[in-house]
Amino acid sequence: LVTVLPEYAVDIYYAFQAGRAPEEGYVAFAAANMTGANRLLIGLAWPAMVLLHWWRSRQRGVELAPVNAIEIAALAVASGYAFLIVWKNTISPWDSLVLIGVFGAYLWRVSRVPKAMDEEEEDEPGPGAVIAQMPARQRWPVMIGMTVLAAGVILAVAEPFAESMIDGGRALGIDQFLLIQWLAPIASEAPAVVIAVLFVLAGRAAAGLVAMISDKINQWTLLVGMLPLAMSLGAGRLMAMPLDARQHEEFFLTATQSLFGLPLLLRGRLSIPGAVALLVLFLAQLGVAFALRNDEVRDIAALTAIAWGYLALAIALMALNARAILRLGRTVLSLTTAPPVGV
Repeated sequence: LVTVLPEYAVDIYYAFQAGRAPEEGYVAFAAANMTGANRLLIGLAWPAMVLLHWWRSRQRGVELAPVNAIEIAALAVASGYAFLIVWKNTISPWDSLVLIGVFGAYLWRVSRVPKAMDEEEEDEPGPGAVIAQMPARQRWPVMIGMTVLAAGVILAVAEPFAESMIDGGRALGIDQFLLIQWLAPIASEAPAVVIAVLFVLAGRAAAGLVAMISDKINQWTLLVGMLPLAMSLGAGRLMAMPLDARQHEEFFLTATQSLFGLPLLLRGRLSIPGAVALLVLFLAQLGVAFALRNDEVRDIAALTAIAWGYLALAIALMALNARAILRLGRTVLSLTTAPPVGV
């Protein structure tokens, strides 16, 4: 939660300001930051885990544990619901209830996975290894203190950071939408990615990849669900977050990219070819966005074409992996009936 808090703080600030001053364009900034952060995770962070693991071990993929079927199922539910938001063209407080509920159900289910089913029992890398050796009476105050300190610093700098993105873009003549969509999430996602990289370098590539998948679930449910609530708080009344033509296509593209990522995980691993496909398609959409930054009509048309390409690839891959989908369903059901931790 702390590692993704920078992204939350910035995006929720934009959404809150959108409610207070809707004429200032903060709605577009909130949508840009959210869609950029989500697409960075799948298009850049997921492939980075696989390619870094290949560089370290020469293994052509990252193998997931059977219990990680829970992550895949949660991402599938969230990605499917995203298309309802695309169809409605708004993110409403009712959507917040559903998405926050999905995230809560995901956390509850993960918390009940028996410890014996966790295939990685090695020591934590980095500071976690030091904290794990502390006695409980010392460990909890240290963890709480670090969490409060980190959260306090993040929240203190959220507003000046968010506003500096807007002012910097205006002063330099750079498209503010693109700056907030791509540069701001790179900075705010850095803590989470660093933690995942530590896992990979420590020989726990699956833990690193699962951390990035979990962050995607987190942001695709809890973050999206918080936006209309923050906007309503800023406005002083319940309201939905509207999506204009540009934001509609950005959200549609984000949803189709998420759907495309799912079948790449269905066989319980993310391979080098799958990682390269995610990276190449992400770089392609990034290149189009910057190449057409001064032509919004052509930019929207290009985003739409890329989104439909993602959707076609996702459907084709799911059709080819129909048996893997059935196996995933059986695995999730078996985990659902498993006894809770400690039983």
